[in-house]
Amino acid sequence: MLIRTEDDGSALAIGQPSHAWISGQLARAWGNADFGTVEPWEEVCLGAEQHDVGWSEWDRRPALNPDTGLPHTFIDLPIEPKIALWSGAAARLVTQSRYAAVLVSMHGTGLFERYWPHGADPDLQRRFLESEREFQRELLDTLGADPDEVRRNHLLVRVWDSMSLALCLGWEEIKLEEVPAADRLTTLELKALGGGRVELDPWPFTRDSLSVQAEARRLNGRFEEQAALHAALDAAPWQRLRFELVRRPRG
Repeated sequence: MLIRTEDDGSALAIGQPSHAWISGQLARAWGNADFGTVEPWEEVCLGAEQHDVGWSEWDRRPALNPDTGLPHTFIDLPIEPKIALWSGAAARLVTQSRYAAVLVSMHGTGLFERYWPHGADPDLQRRFLESEREFQRELLDTLGADPDEVRRNHLLVRVWDSMSLALCLGWEEIKLEEVPAADRLTTLELKALGGGRVELDPWPFTRDSLSVQAEARRLNGRFEEQAALHAALDAAPWQRLRFELVRRPRG
């Protein structure tokens, strides 16, 4: 779950799958002469949209973080339950799309390679990475996919994930590195303009501007018991989040 604190003290609880929905919307609009195309199109867009499929049930009944009085987020959830959520998550997609399942698994291994918590059990990390990599190898053998293409698409999912996080969490400005362009890796800059508008440079999409959306629940107050949190989530009003991405002006 993503939590965005608002100026009035309320908190927007954004489900990981809804954040991933934005990643899918970005994927389906991606590509131009400078950034190339997305291939295989449907499989990659599905993988982007479903990259947090393992969180879908957890987000309905999230664990309470006693330090904040709000649901644990994908960042502060302890590593053991986080690993449990990711283990086997990609397998849920196998009967829908093997390629998408590989991308979801690669996204998970990439996260736990780069962001393993200091002091956390290294054997837990090793077992997870070994299991997921074996899962990836077995599926890739059945697909006969080009390894370079798969690595490029893994990077794209990572980029769309970061862009969606920036939108949902209201980051003011970020630079994303290792963004696949048509013939190279480049850097993409995002800058918030206010009111849900975000400026990009360079421009990676097929159209001149892009609108994307997600859904959130608004929580008022903080909670001491998990049952109270769940009751509040059930009663919380829904809010649609809309963002408009625009080109950075030249000159």
